[in-house]
Amino acid sequence: MTARFIAFEGGEGSGKSTQAELLAKALGAVLTREPGGTDIGIRIRGVLLDPATRALDARAEALLMAADRAQHVAEVVRPSLAAGRHVVTDRFAASSIAYQGYGRGLPIEEVRSLCEWATGGLWPDLTILLDVPHDVAVARLARELDRFEREDGGFHARVLGGFRAMAAADPERWVVLDGTCSVDAIAARVRGAVRDRLQLPV
Repeated sequence: MTARFIAFEGGEGSGKSTQAELLAKALGAVLTREPGGTDIGIRIRGVLLDPATRALDARAEALLMAADRAQHVAEVVRPSLAAGRHVVTDRFAASSIAYQGYGRGLPIEEVRSLCEWATGGLWPDLTILLDVPHDVAVARLARELDRFEREDGGFHARVLGGFRAMAAADPERWVVLDGTCSVDAIAARVRGAVRDRLQLPV
């Protein structure tokens, strides 16, 4: 069986980390994340998410994300797929397009090209978007907010709009699920999407 690469996307508090973990366990897949899926990535993640990181230029932010992703693909994703292991990631390149492109206002195609270069042309076989309104998502974040979570509602609306636009433009590789349902209900729909789209027994 060909190893498959599945990414979960969504805004802050969408529940993608939980669903990525559940799917990886069901598939016996490698579970990873961005940023921070490698030792180097953990250090980059610290800079990117720390509220004390101020005045970070949008291009610098995009480049840090790309650096994390390049290391992630080289160290975790490609070797796992080559070894025949399915890979499930909590965020991938679409997050850069949504956050730094739609959210920060950088040129979308330039961010997409940067992602293409950083990954060596690797894109997920399936991307699952958990669509959750920002006000619902914020209510779920019962902890100290990171640098991205502290952005205003307008920023998060642009990010979610970006995710929705990407999903609409590539329906063969994207599945959009209502992220406001119960954890179990979403997990069942995720497994159904993986069975239908990738023919994986899950």
